[in-house]
Amino acid sequence: MSLRLLPSRRRMLLAAAACLGVPSSARCRADSTAADSPPSLLLAREAAEGMDPAGYLVSEKLDGVRAFWDGERLRFRGGGAVAAGAAFLAGLPRGQALDGEMWLGRARFDALSAIVRREQPVDSEWEAVQYRIFEMPGGEGTFAERVERLKALAQATPQRRWQPVEQLPMAGAAALRARLAEVVAGGGEGLVLHRADAAYRTGRSDVLLKLKPVRDAEAVVVGHTPGRGRFAGQLGALQVRDEAGRVFLVGSGLTEAQRSSPPPLGSVVTYSWRGETATGLPRFPTLLRLRSAGW
Repeated sequence: MSLRLLPSRRRMLLAAAACLGVPSSARCRADSTAADSPPSLLLAREAAEGMDPAGYLVSEKLDGVRAFWDGERLRFRGGGAVAAGAAFLAGLPRGQALDGEMWLGRARFDALSAIVRREQPVDSEWEAVQYRIFEMPGGEGTFAERVERLKALAQATPQRRWQPVEQLPMAGAAALRARLAEVVAGGGEGLVLHRADAAYRTGRSDVLLKLKPVRDAEAVVVGHTPGRGRFAGQLGALQVRDEAGRVFLVGSGLTEAQRSSPPPLGSVVTYSWRGETATGLPRFPTLLRLRSAGW
């Protein structure tokens, strides 16, 4: 039995986009009409173990689906439109860009994924979806100043369906470790650290760091490796390419459904790993999740 490769439009992991989240600009309006045009957002790097959090504001890393509100439309990070409930969209501020995470709560990613992937939204399901905001795209001033403006906007917005993520300073490395342990023990993913003095920017940057017990990253599926033994006739591993251009196999963490119907080429996957091999490749890479088309 040969593997059936599902058709898909190839997507770039970090496609460049012109829109900086300022819906009033002609440049942004032009991008907002282009299907599959990913918004240019700030992406996190890995935090070093034992780092001093001085100068950073710290929030919980939410296990949700990232969404960008350009002031008129709600889109996934990959550029696709979010088919959200009417009441959910009506509660978002017109003309103000927001960057955040659609979230149901800790350890509820699968349930959230089912809701946001529906082409026809179910309003009763969307009532439970939270939109947690951590940035004002294109906003002026420092990140700490933008956080305060987010709080003020939230207070001034009636019947809102969104709220700012709590951003806290940490007294030192010990306090940061204690906060991480508290979040993880409660079922959370980890922490995010954002430089308090940072101007708004996009792309992968050290001004935004993620701190988790297990390291993870994203990669693009570029091939399928046939399985052997008990996986004969199915998918054995995904061949993926990461941001640095490294190509390697991810065979652990695949479900039976994924082995029977492989994620299409061009899909973006999140994987975890433990250290690196002598050749610099991720050691023991394990599939965590697949980002749906348009995410």
